Amino acid sequence: MARPKPETFDKQKTVAENRRARFDYQVDDKFEAGIVLQGTEVKALRAGEASIAESYAEVRDGQVWLINANIPEYSHGNRLNHEPKRPRKLLLNEREIAKLTGAVERKGMTLVPLSVYFNGKGRAKLELALAKGRQAQDKREYVKDRDWKRDKARLLREKG
Repeated sequence: MARPKPETFDKQKTVAENRRARFDYQVDDKFEAGIVLQGTEVKALRAGEASIAESYAEVRDGQVWLINANIPEYSHGNRLNHEPKRPRKLLLNEREIAKLTGAVERKGMTLVPLSVYFNGKGRAKLELALAKGRQAQDKREYVKDRDWKRDKARLLREKG
C-alpha cells in the first residue's frame, strides 16, 4: 500500500520562488520533483543563487524537463563549471508523469515551477504546479478578492 503524501512539502531552505506564478495562473495540483544537477549547480543553489521567474516545464519522451531556469555559474568553479540555462531533468514517478501528460495534452494546462528549495535531507527539490492560465478579467477578480480578504481581516482585528 502506498504511503500518503503530506499536503505541504518539507521546505527547509527556499532558494528561489516564482511569486508571479500564483497571480498569472490558477494552481490546481502541486508536485514535488527532484532535479538532476551537476556539482557546481548544487553549490550555486546552496549559495542562494537561482531564478525560476521565466521558466516552465514540459513533458518530452516520457520525461519532464525544466526549461529556462537560471542557475548562474558558481563563482569558485573552474573550467568544469555548468551552463546556466541548460534544460534540467525532473525526477517524478511514472504515475505522476502520466497524470501531467494527460492534463497538458487534454485540458490545455501548463506546468509551472513555483519554488526551488532544499528539503530536510539536504536534497534540492522543485515544487511543480499543474496550472491553468488566467485571463485579464480573472486577474482583476483575483486582486479584488485578495484586497477584500485583507480588509476584512483588518476590520475583524480592529473591532473583534
